[in-house]
Amino acid sequence: DEADQLRRAMAAWKRKGGINHFRPRLISGMLSRGYTPHFIELILRQLEGFGEYGFPESHSASFANLAYASAWIKCHEPAIFLVALLNAQPLGFYAPSQLVQDAQRHQVTVLPIDIQHSQWETTLEKQPPSNAVRLGLHLVKGLGQLAGQRIETARTTTTFSSVHDLALRAQLTRHDIDALAHADALRSLAGHRYQARWSGALLPAHDLLQNAPVIEGPAPFFTAPSEGEEVLGDYAATGLSLRRHPVALLRTHPELARFTEAKKLFQTYPNKRLARACGLITIRQRPQTANGIIFVSLEDETGIVNVVIKPALAQKQRSELLDSQLLGVYGVWQRQGPVCHLIASRLVNLNHLIQGLAVKSRDFH
Repeated sequence: DEADQLRRAMAAWKRKGGINHFRPRLISGMLSRGYTPHFIELILRQLEGFGEYGFPESHSASFANLAYASAWIKCHEPAIFLVALLNAQPLGFYAPSQLVQDAQRHQVTVLPIDIQHSQWETTLEKQPPSNAVRLGLHLVKGLGQLAGQRIETARTTTTFSSVHDLALRAQLTRHDIDALAHADALRSLAGHRYQARWSGALLPAHDLLQNAPVIEGPAPFFTAPSEGEEVLGDYAATGLSLRRHPVALLRTHPELARFTEAKKLFQTYPNKRLARACGLITIRQRPQTANGIIFVSLEDETGIVNVVIKPALAQKQRSELLDSQLLGVYGVWQRQGPVCHLIASRLVNLNHLIQGLAVKSRDFH
């Protein structure tokens, strides 16, 4: 216990490491074991020096090593990098949706969840000339890991021939099938998500009838979901979509006509120009060292705009800041070399344009 307390004191990064409290105990202990006063003083100075400088230095060195390794992998093996991050969720600032979109902007091919191909975890698939990323069943909300692993095992012998064959061989419940259908993972077996949910509804509800054959009459005609409905369904079932970005679907709406794409802001807007941006809020941050300033990340179909919201505006428009999923921002574009921010002067809640879209932001962590 005493050794651990000394370690914590050295790690506290205080003046001389905060170890003075331990000096008498250290000196008496070392004298009792025959160490000379000169040697004891030398050791104490080394402990103080490490507490003052060595601990933060070792942390910064470790972080630099991790940052370099991560950057190297992201640069040279972006598909592998994406697979690793998706399988390690939840972690960090970025949700799977942001990670996938960034990878796609860097020419990584991302394939949808498919009951005939997806493993439980996200995997790599050979697609010459490079690898593609196949999204895993772990992204399907409401599907347990054991069910996902049974799907993997059942498919090793042969592919699934129908939804009933899938449910029978992988021992899936109606709930499991419905989760897969809602995530559009049954498209190769049963068609679009509406048709797939109908096929799942025909399965026997009780274990006693699980092995009974399912005799289907003519299937009712279900109109295929619109692109907007598909995107809403994707976000609700998996938290991301490989289809068009929600903001891209809204670009023709009159209320969004006044807002500029993130890509255009970064490429063409000079310092101190009036600017307007809108996007889904992915992150809200309020660092303790920022004197009450709140930083918001807005994501549209072309990239991410970092918004700086000063305390007075945050207080004045608290509701817009905290309640918005889709936010419009009026402000001044700030550019210093490659670093750009939008200094906000007015916030607009645009949630009414995305009703039903299940997007979660990372707030104040």
